Amino acid sequence: MKKTIFLSFLICFLLPVMAQNVTTEHGVSMPKDYTAKLDVVYKTVGDWQGRMDLYLPPNTGKPSPVIINIHGGGWNHGSKEKQTGFGSFFKKKMAVVNINYRLVDVAPAPAAVEDVRSVLIYLYKNAKELNIDTNKIVIMGGSAGGHLALCAAYIADNPIFDVDRGDVKNIKVAAVIDKYGIADMVPFSTGPKAYKSAVRWLGKESNNTGFMKSVSCVTYIDKNTPPTFIVHGDADPIVPYSQSVNLYNLLQKNGVKSEFMTIKDGEHGKFKDEDKSKLSKAIISFLVNVGIVE
Repeated sequence: MKKTIFLSFLICFLLPVMAQNVTTEHGVSMPKDYTAKLDVVYKTVGDWQGRMDLYLPPNTGKPSPVIINIHGGGWNHGSKEKQTGFGSFFKKKMAVVNINYRLVDVAPAPAAVEDVRSVLIYLYKNAKELNIDTNKIVIMGGSAGGHLALCAAYIADNPIFDVDRGDVKNIKVAAVIDKYGIADMVPFSTGPKAYKSAVRWLGKESNNTGFMKSVSCVTYIDKNTPPTFIVHGDADPIVPYSQSVNLYNLLQKNGVKSEFMTIKDGEHGKFKDEDKSKLSKAIISFLVNVGIVE
């Protein structure tokens, strides 16, 4: 009898909680009052279509802050469908834009940077329809995705990699979440420890130092660079921890609001559960501190 009563209580307690979320066909659990727009084409190049998934909060009469998520994978693999953990952003009523971009088998550098910029341009052009605040755009990525997030954001209003800008003006990003990304392609792609995937992505430009600098976020850092949150494991065997150390030092030197979270003994994105929890809270705290969310 007691067991039956307990089970009834558990069901009554859990059902309302479970009913608060729905899961999309891409495996993303989102609040039931959100709207999912999956596989939206933001750009077409030949036979390739750039697709993104948009998760939009209800329209309360005020435009929503938005975070663009960029998957990693050495510029040669990975997909938006493998990215599903956006719960902390949903709780803050942020719109989430989860994107695919051209991998190296489709097109080498700077194609992936161009694609992230195209997403930004799309959001600017469709901000009213999507009810998003273009003054509160955040870009987040891990590894190669971190590199693309940093590069696309730090370029700011420079049209160097904008191929479909049209009449969009004053492009800017409000903040960047960089998870163990590459900040400087020159040391990462040259010398005896050159990362092969980076060299492959650079393609015919792999010996062109000037081009490498053009796809390195450190080239564009100044006092107007957007606030940046950096996380990196100090035991990362792929992207040297020094990449983030040097990036943070440059940001500080230029007076850019920035935070650097070191994961002790953390490898390339392989963090302990307790560290993942701390990281999630730290990211939201950072977004609160820079005025993106409340």
